[in-house]
Amino acid sequence: MAPKSTKPFRRIGRPPAGARAGEKVKDYPQLSVRLPLEIKAKLQALSLVSARPQWRLITDAIECYLRERPEAEQRMVDELVGRSRARAMRRGKKGSETGL
Repeated sequence: MAPKSTKPFRRIGRPPAGARAGEKVKDYPQLSVRLPLEIKAKLQALSLVSARPQWRLITDAIECYLRERPEAEQRMVDELVGRSRARAMRRGKKGSETGL
């Protein structure tokens, strides 16, 4: 009898596709945005042409826009993001302490 070939184990379905390794897009907060029809059509077309999801295109566009801003504005944005993260961490910690 011929030995069975061993294939690496593959999980069924799509792999996680978050911005960082192991992250799942479904765990990201959702955002609803109203766009002019022509901009929405451009976003859909760009997504198809580049073979990238719309959320990645929007994320890249925001990062690009921020890089073009003056240094002082970038620092302010970083500071506000830091405050927002700290606030979310405190809320998460309170909820776990009280059992909420």
